Amino acid sequence: MILYITVAVVTVLLAGMVDSHPTRQPYQVTRQQLCNRVCLTAVFLILFLLSACRLNVGNDYAKYVEFMHLVNCDAYVPTEIGFNLLVKVIYGLSGYENFLLVFAFYSFVTVFFFLLAMYEQSDEFGLTFFLFMALGCYFQTFSTVRYYLALAVSLYSMKFVLRKQWIRFVLLILLGSTFHKSLLVVLPLYFLASLPWKKWQLAIAAVFCTTFLFLQDFYLKVVVFLYPTYEDTEYLEGGTSYISILRCAAVLVFAGVVYWIRRKEKRPDQEADEFVINRQELWWNRRFWFYFYLNLGAFVLYVFCSFLPIISRIGYYLMVSQILFLPMLLKSISDKKWRRFFRAGILLAAILYFAVYLKRASNDGVLILPYRTFFFNEMVDILSDVT
Repeated sequence: MILYITVAVVTVLLAGMVDSHPTRQPYQVTRQQLCNRVCLTAVFLILFLLSACRLNVGNDYAKYVEFMHLVNCDAYVPTEIGFNLLVKVIYGLSGYENFLLVFAFYSFVTVFFFLLAMYEQSDEFGLTFFLFMALGCYFQTFSTVRYYLALAVSLYSMKFVLRKQWIRFVLLILLGSTFHKSLLVVLPLYFLASLPWKKWQLAIAAVFCTTFLFLQDFYLKVVVFLYPTYEDTEYLEGGTSYISILRCAAVLVFAGVVYWIRRKEKRPDQEADEFVINRQELWWNRRFWFYFYLNLGAFVLYVFCSFLPIISRIGYYLMVSQILFLPMLLKSISDKKWRRFFRAGILLAAILYFAVYLKRASNDGVLILPYRTFFFNEMVDILSDVT
């Protein structure tokens, strides 16, 4: 636990020195740009090495080692073609079942996409990264490695949705889905969140949501059709997360407050700046409503669709936007006192969340404690070794 806290503190301090919108000068690198490169490289190396050097740390580490062994033996595994080909290539090049290198590859790509997405899209990189660490996003990459690679890709893909670069968005999602096919759900969900919804359309959507209460058997059959490996397993038991519901509700309320405050503020009257102001306001509104509808969608899923298997995975594709949405909302508050007040509330809530998360870090379903590294430990026997 001390190791994780130290890593979190050190990387957050380094991230705090990064300015993702530095002043650029032609033909020369500014001091801030150089600082960004050094700090981002240091953050990346720390997070990558901590993840890549672990051994049997994570809820399903041994399960993945078993899957890799079966892939190498040409046996059936319920994993996607991207995962299977990656294992085949790395095992073939290594000459033995080098599962450590497979995990290292996942660590590299996942951390890279998360950092790149935060750097390019966040209004305040330091706060976004702090939320990324405090809300457990990074430490959860130790488990369900395929899913968190897909989650990192989904976060990065949001910029293409906002820019309406649909071809790039679709191609990136299709590529990412070869490692975890659940990523395909963001194709319709992100598109819907990008639409300029009218009140009457939201009313129809609300009526549609009630069908989740009366047609549960139908929707479960659809899920089994899409994921046949879920049939007659514990995955069909469903479940929801009250913490996630609370997080979404709090973010939605905060967003409503900020939007109301922003609407009440007076705009500058200079005609020369009118065009620039309108463009900025249009871009702000587009981002605001996209992130808002993502969190509203997550809230609806957690409340009405708790019967669906692993609903938290679908919901988290939407909730991950919070690490970008909250810094954007804070920056939009012009009153410094209110901004400091809300910032303090967000920081305190995130720290409490991190404390609770670490307290449960050794529980089943998480299992990121105790931390072990292949330098000093041996891998436990997998199922194929004892049968």
